[in-house]
Amino acid sequence: MLENAGLYAALWIAFHFGIGYIAYRLPPAFLRDLPFVSQCYRWETTGRLYERLGIRDWKDRLPEAGDFYAGGFSKRHLHGHDPAYLRRFVIETSRAETSHWLTWGMALTFFAWNPWDVGVAMMIYGAIANLPCILIQRYNRVRLRRAIRILARRADRDGAPLPVNAVAH
Repeated sequence: MLENAGLYAALWIAFHFGIGYIAYRLPPAFLRDLPFVSQCYRWETTGRLYERLGIRDWKDRLPEAGDFYAGGFSKRHLHGHDPAYLRRFVIETSRAETSHWLTWGMALTFFAWNPWDVGVAMMIYGAIANLPCILIQRYNRVRLRRAIRILARRADRDGAPLPVNAVAH
């Protein structure tokens, strides 16, 4: 396995950037309706599970490449509270999560041309490299949707108009 370490590293880099580019090209409507990724489940709506995992302590230490491609969207910092911006941010968390799931899935290709133990090692690497990023996207999406709901309630209470696209699904 070590004799092919350079090849494996190059493949993982290609998987990350290649899948990242594919995800970058996905239309927002596709991401909005994507099962599993676009949904928030009841057990994650409070965010407590993610906070028990200490996500606040380590999420900012991981790389963020949302704006790697021209016209991309950085998710490193929140740059406003406009509901339309928050909705876009929600879509971009779905885009990033999709990218990481697909990249992790590419580990299965190692089983096609390697002994099973190499395939297992690549699946483990895929989990280590992608699962924290997936958790961050899900955690942020829950928080963003909560913020959108709060803004919608405030606008309703205060009688201020809120754009139709600001209400989370």
